[in-house]
Amino acid sequence: METRRLGRTGHRSTVAVFGAAAFWQVSQEDADKVMELVIEAGINHIDVAPSYGQAEIRIGPWMPRERERFFLGCKTMERTKVGAWNEMRESLKRLQTETFDLYQCHAVTTMEELDAITMKGGALEAFVEARREGLIKFIGVTGHGSRAPQIYLEALRRFDFDTVMFPLNFVQMRSPEFRTNAEELIAICKAKDVGTLVIKSVTKGPWGNKEHTATTWYEPFDKSHEIQKAVNFALSHEVTGLCTAGDTRVLPLVIDACENFSRLSKDEIEEMIKSGEQYEPLFT
Repeated sequence: METRRLGRTGHRSTVAVFGAAAFWQVSQEDADKVMELVIEAGINHIDVAPSYGQAEIRIGPWMPRERERFFLGCKTMERTKVGAWNEMRESLKRLQTETFDLYQCHAVTTMEELDAITMKGGALEAFVEARREGLIKFIGVTGHGSRAPQIYLEALRRFDFDTVMFPLNFVQMRSPEFRTNAEELIAICKAKDVGTLVIKSVTKGPWGNKEHTATTWYEPFDKSHEIQKAVNFALSHEVTGLCTAGDTRVLPLVIDACENFSRLSKDEIEEMIKSGEQYEPLFT
């Protein structure tokens, strides 16, 4: 599988980053099978969070043996220094590791939340202190929403984040405002050597009243050819990689698509974005 440099971290991440949200409510036996699949595919980067149900507990038993294999990224939704410190230490225990390669402010979806983490006594103070003490190596920010790229542009003005993680898919890019901000964010990240990770790359739209056929909180594309197109679109941008969908059934299809990635031309990218008009964007 192709690898790309995760900005100034220097890590060559596989274009498929294992999104551990897939372990929300699975047994250890099922989680072990998925971890074997992830290792077999050569994936070398994990994205996990305490808000992902059982995920940390399910990955933990693998870390004593496989820690060196993975660039391990974790997150917190705590907004204060004290809260972030406490949750970070709990995550380290559950994941049975002494350090995180990347620790991220999770789900920063409003300017008010950005204010909270960057103010005196905010979560970022804990991050900086933890980095100084060697508990984490790099600091990132993540989140959802139509304003995510705009918020992270501001975040990079306030703090020298090493990575950003934001939604990118051809349906969402139908929004002119979102597209403008997303393209600017990608360009700024390249200029600042900030690692760029994307989420929701195989999103079809909100579930609405439809029956949920996947454990993702959005409706994902679930056919191989659809997923391949969506993955090709996301990875044709200047990003490091994408987090795999939080569903163990869709996961192998996304991994296959990443292994078979084919870069789109500018015209093909425009055609994909235009085709997004037949779907409802997840974020409005």
